Amino acid sequence: MTVLMKFCVLVVNVLCLPLHLMHAVGLYKIYKRIFPCCLYRISVSYNKKMHGNKKELFRSLPEFIKPGGQLTILEIGCGTGTNFQFYPPGSKVICTDPNPHFQKYLNKSMVENDHLVYERFVVASGEDMGSVEDESVDVVVCTLVLCSVNNIPQTLREAHRILRTGGAFFFIEHVAADASTWAYFFQHIIQPGWYYFGDGCEVTRETWKDLEAAGFSELNLRHIEAPFFFAIKPHIVGYAIK
Repeated sequence: MTVLMKFCVLVVNVLCLPLHLMHAVGLYKIYKRIFPCCLYRISVSYNKKMHGNKKELFRSLPEFIKPGGQLTILEIGCGTGTNFQFYPPGSKVICTDPNPHFQKYLNKSMVENDHLVYERFVVASGEDMGSVEDESVDVVVCTLVLCSVNNIPQTLREAHRILRTGGAFFFIEHVAADASTWAYFFQHIIQPGWYYFGDGCEVTRETWKDLEAAGFSELNLRHIEAPFFFAIKPHIVGYAIK
């Protein structure tokens, strides 16, 4: 299957040559203005299907509030703010995303979720959040983001840096399917085109391995099959404690 998969990937890459060229000359940047609108619509559907999983995961957030304090959450790749509804009332939220064009949808989510206190929106990639101080937050949230960052280990190092000791990194990510399945085969075949549709998203990443190697003191991770089509059906859900 490996030889066939490599051949099919080559064919798809040839078909995607116009997209590769657009990316090379910088025309693909236009899509970054359109992508927030697309993601806003997709996120509504995703939240409906994953509501139970998100509610169960974020139920643990209050455990990381320091006695007599206020929960401070930093969200990496906040996008349109679809996680805000699951955060405990009174939480202070710092939003980061490398795409400034999310601001319009982010403002809308902030108005709809006035049970939270919004500190600031930082235009920054997950790999470089230097404007956020060391050990300054209780929780870092990262959902459907590690699939598209340029460097997962560096993003996790940044999350570890800004978390206080005893704080937690919460995640929900779609990942590569089992290598023995046809889902894995087709994930690799569609990846060249999917990269552009998903603004850098990769469906073939084995993200759980990076989390296991990230140096957290405790990792609570489980694999689930989300109610989506094969390419993004395999998910990992959980949290890691610094």
